[in-house]
Amino acid sequence: MMDNVIEISSLYFSYGNKEVLKNLSLSIPRGKIVCLMGQNGSGKTTLIDAIMGLNPIKQGNIIINGKEIKTLKTMDIAKQIAYVPQLHNIRFPYTVKEIVMMGRTAYMGLFGGPKKKDEEIAMESLERVGIVEYADRPYSQLSGGEIKLVLLARALGQSTDIIIMDEPTAHLDLKNELIFLEMVSKIVVEEQKTVLIATHSPEHAFYFERLQTNVEAALVKDGEIYKIGAPSEVITKESIKEVFDVDADIITTLTEDGIEEKTLCLRKTTNEKE
Repeated sequence: MMDNVIEISSLYFSYGNKEVLKNLSLSIPRGKIVCLMGQNGSGKTTLIDAIMGLNPIKQGNIIINGKEIKTLKTMDIAKQIAYVPQLHNIRFPYTVKEIVMMGRTAYMGLFGGPKKKDEEIAMESLERVGIVEYADRPYSQLSGGEIKLVLLARALGQSTDIIIMDEPTAHLDLKNELIFLEMVSKIVVEEQKTVLIATHSPEHAFYFERLQTNVEAALVKDGEIYKIGAPSEVITKESIKEVFDVDADIITTLTEDGIEEKTLCLRKTTNEKE
């Protein structure tokens, strides 16, 4: 049997009278990256908030590692799911190590402080993402790419099976974007973490495929999973037009090793000006 760490069945959610999620079902096994894609307002962020227990479920069920989300307390969820946000602005002059240590909060209790073990885990997490030498640097003085790696280290320090990321490469230059994606791929492959990434870029899913990572693309439209599967099979000219209302071509090329690579080539929106 597939070891699913996230099981979502027949999920509905509304903001007032506005229904945002409609009969949405999704299963995510251990050791897989799922790239969640869709237009703004399609329900991606609402789904992420529901998985993290922030949105009360109107109807349906979410099971995390065999436990219903509605039975878990906030601290219990924090031991199951780590979160890497799109933006993270902190003005107080924390050091990098202190930011990563925040990922250990769920294990400290309400009035407890960090122990030696928490500090050791934080330093190990920084080493895993290759920035252990930044431990004593002021977090506020880091570049965008460095901040993303610190947030990834904080998520690793949380010691969870699941990491959820909301557009984690936003505002990164191309090189740092690829470095971050490669780091995520390495963590999933070597540590069997499960990662759910909300992204606006189908290229991310294709890149994970090139890295030979266990990855699926989940296309969201109007609060439902429109299609899910291997990126090379799911991200097509037809699905891009259906989900994003954009005309595109999918270009397939062969690498020197004979491996197929797919690239998205955008042509125009289908919303013609009158």
